[in-house]
Amino acid sequence: MDMSNLSTVLEKTISPDNQELEAAQQFLGQAAQENLPKLLQELSQILKNGGNGAVARTQAGLQLKNFLYSKDAATKTVYQQRWLALPEETRNVVKENILATLGTETVRPSSAAQCVANVACAELPHNLCPNLIAHLTGNITNPDSTEMMREATLETIGYICQDIDPDLLQSQSNVILTAIVHGMKKEESSNHVRLAATTALLNSLEFTRANFDKENERHFIMQVVCEATQSTDTRVRVAALQCLVKIMSLYYIYMEHYMGPALFAITMEAMKCDVDEIALQGFEFWSTVCDEEVDLAIELSEAAEQGKPPENTSRFYAKGALQYLIPILLTALTKQEEFDSDDEWNPCKAAGVCLMLMATCCEDDIVGHVLPFVQENIRNQDWRYRDAAVMSLGSIIEGPDPAKLKPLMEQAMPMLIELMKDQSVVVRDTTAWMFGRVCEILPDAVINEQFLSHLLHALLEGLDGEPRVASNVCWAFSSLAEAAYEAAETNAEEGHPETYCLSTYFESIVGKLLQTTDRPDGNQHNLRNAAYEALMEMVKNSPKDCYVIVQSTTMIVLERLQKVLAMESAVQSSNDRNQFNDLQSLLCATLQSVLRKVTPEDAPQISDPIMAALLQMLSTGGKTGGVQEDAILAVSILIEVMGEGFEKYVEAFKPFLAVGLQNYAEYQVCLASVGVVGDLSRALGLKILPLCDDLMRALLVNLGNESVHRAVKPQILSVFGDIALAIGPNFKSYLEVVLSTLQQASQAQVDKTDYDMIDYLNELREGCLEAYTGIVQGLKGDGEQNNPDITLLLPHVPHMVSFVEHISVDEDKSDSNVSACCGLIGDICAAFGPQVLGMVEKDSIQNLLTIGRRSKTHKTKTLANWATKEIRKMKATSW
Repeated sequence: MDMSNLSTVLEKTISPDNQELEAAQQFLGQAAQENLPKLLQELSQILKNGGNGAVARTQAGLQLKNFLYSKDAATKTVYQQRWLALPEETRNVVKENILATLGTETVRPSSAAQCVANVACAELPHNLCPNLIAHLTGNITNPDSTEMMREATLETIGYICQDIDPDLLQSQSNVILTAIVHGMKKEESSNHVRLAATTALLNSLEFTRANFDKENERHFIMQVVCEATQSTDTRVRVAALQCLVKIMSLYYIYMEHYMGPALFAITMEAMKCDVDEIALQGFEFWSTVCDEEVDLAIELSEAAEQGKPPENTSRFYAKGALQYLIPILLTALTKQEEFDSDDEWNPCKAAGVCLMLMATCCEDDIVGHVLPFVQENIRNQDWRYRDAAVMSLGSIIEGPDPAKLKPLMEQAMPMLIELMKDQSVVVRDTTAWMFGRVCEILPDAVINEQFLSHLLHALLEGLDGEPRVASNVCWAFSSLAEAAYEAAETNAEEGHPETYCLSTYFESIVGKLLQTTDRPDGNQHNLRNAAYEALMEMVKNSPKDCYVIVQSTTMIVLERLQKVLAMESAVQSSNDRNQFNDLQSLLCATLQSVLRKVTPEDAPQISDPIMAALLQMLSTGGKTGGVQEDAILAVSILIEVMGEGFEKYVEAFKPFLAVGLQNYAEYQVCLASVGVVGDLSRALGLKILPLCDDLMRALLVNLGNESVHRAVKPQILSVFGDIALAIGPNFKSYLEVVLSTLQQASQAQVDKTDYDMIDYLNELREGCLEAYTGIVQGLKGDGEQNNPDITLLLPHVPHMVSFVEHISVDEDKSDSNVSACCGLIGDICAAFGPQVLGMVEKDSIQNLLTIGRRSKTHKTKTLANWATKEIRKMKATSW
């Protein structure tokens, strides 16, 4: 392709003329396809050449960066591999050009900085540009470097530190830090350079731990950061304060030396600042202090339980600063705007969050500092002060001792109920939010005869208010329903209350919530969703004497779903399609909630129209993952309620289940479908046998498919156990392939420094254990005499026991792992008797059972005791 006019093409990539823009993009796409190495070289040459126009150079840099980087992690990896596969000569030319460009551009930010950083992120992990960091840091410390050179190079280092694995830069942290601090010094005359340096420090703090561990280096870093917080340039000051927030999060244990002399004053001044960006960082700093100190309190409690000292201890900065911080936070709460956007983060909202965290962290100590403000301002003529009073009261509900707060709350209740009719919409909104908090955290203050009737009347009226108010009222009803259900007296055998304090009002509340879901302004402030969620919570937490209303609600929801589905053909625009899908999902989720309450006797009377609606959703909305998932989850509940009665729908549902199991792109759909296979196995028992070949084939394909999300795989393993239990000895035709798969899965290893991977490993192991348990129980059979097919498992028992032993010595095992291990050991003993005594009578197994018997979880403790008895029984038999 002729690239002689590439500069002109690049200038047209920002053309207001759509035709020119599309032609330019098409040209670049075709050039990349035909000869990517040449295109990259040409782009880097245009970027380097100072004679080219600023637009052409900037666009050359951006296009070059786009061939190296993507926000999507998987695509970025592909791009990096593509770069590494280019001829070395091409890569060297591009690198020379982009490095030579640093400091020569006339616009900010530097395009070359992004290009150099993305090349570095691709090559540094493979040791392909070992001298790059030295070259970059030299640019900064060289006294002859221009302002643009220092700024662009610091931007480059900042981008590299932001995107690369911190471990790769550990060995060069000293030289990087020296260069960054050099650019941050107060002697630096350019605020552009100071900003780039301060941003680079922010991005490099993770891998500078070794420097923070050394007192003299730490002092120097802290001095430079604190000096930068005093800059006259707002951007530099904000970046320096962001550094302090992150330093407090990463290096709390070292902050005592700096808190009194510097950090306290700096952050107090920031919080009082009229510049929002600066004030926000001040509040963020103290929110971070609270987060750290709450974590340290948990650590202290856990260490005390284990009878050992904690690794780190709290310095109680938040408690010490309470008397100074609270007045600033309360003042900030009075600075709200009447028409604040929900999405706009401002100092008022940040102060509210900080106050909540202070309450969680400082507990009872905060009450005396906030209460006088509430008492003085709750009747203030200025709505801002009334609102701040309610907001501050709502913010401190969680943390202090409920016994101390309850009488204060009861005292304020009549006034607060009155505020639901306040002339200010902001005050009404905050009051509704506050009642949601009270119902969730301190329900005893409202679930009593003195206030409940008045509060419910005010809340029901609130549902007619502005969407923002009504949305918070819905949340209050959600919390109230759960609290009322938990407070009700329950029958010890059934566990479901006959009645509760909301029974008299239940019909009115449900009816009003149904009306609210139909409000024409329901799409504002998430009102429609909030109303449906409140409706679900009301139904979910309903006692027996409200069952008739639940039945009628079920029919209303079903009728609405059928009406919505009938509108399918009228949906035209993508916006209408999104709203249509959202409404389907909401109704389907509500249907799930009411179905859970339907008795097995009543279910068959309404199951036909429900199943017809769900099948229609799956056939018309099957391409939309959310709709597909919601419909499948509703089917799952219908199976649970109907049991064997669901058999009549299996043939009609089977094709949609197959589609769901193959939906790898939207793994939640795949996960829900795997769950349904387990539900069908438990509900149908042997009757699932005709489906088993197809289901097992689909599940095994998913296990071997790398594009299937990892969250699906533990569930599949568990479902093997459900199928084995359902079909018993018939499972032996799948035994060899399943046991081979389980053996492979049980040997999985993960990076133990990654908490998410530890959780995943525990889930995977639990899936294996549940599969083994189901297979052992299924092949053993129900009778006293073991099924002869159980002997097929005997060669595999040593591996199962070895797997349990491996888990027993893992410090990161979960309680549910321990529970599943104990259950499997008990089943192995019950199935094989004395012939496995030698395998299970080992210290590692005995230690695991001891941990199980001491568990706080009833299920784990029960299984551990049972398995222990089974081993004792074997011993007695063998003697």
